This record gives sequence, C-alpha cells and structure tokens, in this order.
Amino acid sequence: MNDSDAVLAANLQFYHAFTTRDVDAMDWLWARRAPVVCVHPGWPPLAERAAVMESWRGILSSPEAPRIACYDERVFVYGDIALVVCEEELEGGTLIASNWFVREDDAWRIVHHQAGQLVARRPTRQTSVRPN
Repeated sequence: MNDSDAVLAANLQFYHAFTTRDVDAMDWLWARRAPVVCVHPGWPPLAERAAVMESWRGILSSPEAPRIACYDERVFVYGDIALVVCEEELEGGTLIASNWFVREDDAWRIVHHQAGQLVARRPTRQTSVRPN
C-alpha cells in the first residue's frame, strides 16, 4: 500500500470510529507524541491531547451525536506528514474538513482535525469534447 492509500485508509478509520461511536478506535487514531489540535464546528481550538480526547468522548457518547458520511476525499502527502481534505455530510448540511496526519510508530496518526460549514461548492468541471 502506498502512502496516499495508507493515509486514506487512516482517514476512513477516523470516520468509521465517528460513525460507530468507537471511543477506543478514535483514541488509537490520534498521535501520542506529536502535538495535536482539534477544531470542532463552532468550538474554540483544543490544543492538548487530553482535551481533544475528552471532546471526542463527549461527542461519541452523546445520543445526539450526528451521523456523518465522508466523501470527495483528496490526499496530499508531504513525506511523513499528510493532509486529507474532504466533505462531511450530516443531517443538517455539509461541512468541509481538513485532517492532518503524521507518521508515528509506522502508522498514520491524526494531529489536526478541523471542520466548518461549507457555504458554496466548487463548480463542477465540465469535460471538454474535441471534434475528431
């Protein structure tokens, strides 16, 4: 598996942990040694691992935790750091998210998650048709 595929797999694990409300899986995904930051929509930034994990425990244990689907993922790998930009579909609308990963202990671990409201979508690119 190449780095892009491995990062996308880690990103998928993140959303699977969110969807299944699996606190242990969410905890495993976040970096242990690298500094972490999480910005939930409408929240101030959480900049320490303990605060980030406390927020996820609260979100995932809540009966009102949103159902979420991730799509339109784009991955950018910069050596041992990678970024996934994607859309999060919720019942109340669509968010745009950025998830930063670092390679730690031979695994891609999240160091930054930020999601915010997507107000306008990119225009769909039309494929030009050339006459033969």
